[in-house]
Amino acid sequence: MLILHAPNVHQGGGQILLLPVLEALKPPARVHLDARLGFEIELSGGIEVRRFQPSLAGRLGAERVLRAVAGPEDVVVCFGNLPPLFRCSARTIVLVQNRYLLQRDGLQHLPYRTRLRLQIERAWLRLCVRGSEIVVQTPTMARAVDGALRRTSAVHPFARQGSSSRQNTQDSGAKQFDFLYVASCEPHKNHGTLLAAWQLLHSEGTAPSLGLTLPKRIPSDLRFQLSALEKAGAPITCLGPRPPDQMVDLYRKARALIYPSLFESFGLPLLEARDAGLPIVAAERDYVRDIVVPQETFDPVSAVSIARAVRRFCGREEDLTKVTDAKEFLVRIGAQV
Repeated sequence: MLILHAPNVHQGGGQILLLPVLEALKPPARVHLDARLGFEIELSGGIEVRRFQPSLAGRLGAERVLRAVAGPEDVVVCFGNLPPLFRCSARTIVLVQNRYLLQRDGLQHLPYRTRLRLQIERAWLRLCVRGSEIVVQTPTMARAVDGALRRTSAVHPFARQGSSSRQNTQDSGAKQFDFLYVASCEPHKNHGTLLAAWQLLHSEGTAPSLGLTLPKRIPSDLRFQLSALEKAGAPITCLGPRPPDQMVDLYRKARALIYPSLFESFGLPLLEARDAGLPIVAAERDYVRDIVVPQETFDPVSAVSIARAVRRFCGREEDLTKVTDAKEFLVRIGAQV
């Protein structure tokens, strides 16, 4: 029997990937879900569903249930990055989707509770993954697994099919935004540098319109940046998060996707934009070229580089620094007439 173990998946990319897997399940099967996960699909008869509360007691309860029900003839698919906490006799497959769990550092900029949770999960992954098979979605994640865990992993990318029919959105209705960035507000999504680039473009009077899917509650520094840009009249609109069934319409309203994220395990908006026929301006990162070929790329830690990529995409010529000879140099600095 297949046992899909996902007691800690309820939002973001994990949720978007989990829903089509639930749709694809065939009985007999067991499913362990987070109590917060909402979905509108009907599972086939013969699939047992158990939900667990998002608490320490709830998570430990889910692990105890998994140990009790998983037998030698079963296959356990752990969908939330972490292997079983307790040994079980079933074949175990762990889908690792969180890049933070594979880094040696990079947590200093996160809130204390998030850092603590990730440190615990890093230890959980390293101590309990022995005996489990690891599956990832991109070659970049496979290299990260090898570097962090000294383990090989299988690369099996998947996404919901038909969620956005391949079409040319450039000819479908009026556009509301020149660029769209589909992302939550985690630090690695790099909104701060993106907004700094828009500040540069706006100061030149050349800023195109930008739509962001940020939630209402965002970090104070990001809120300050947005407020300053809005007061200056920069063409930036916060759209709020959108459910998966509204994404196709959102992509139709944009001329291009911009994607400055510093790292991703997969990068679902890149695939969605590609399938919607939307041009992509993205960070020059391995995770990007694992799955798409962007029209323009940039250094994601440089606001100047992002601004230049936007100008190139919009067909604007860059003002290059004019290089003179040594004689002209001496004349210019007043050392020689």
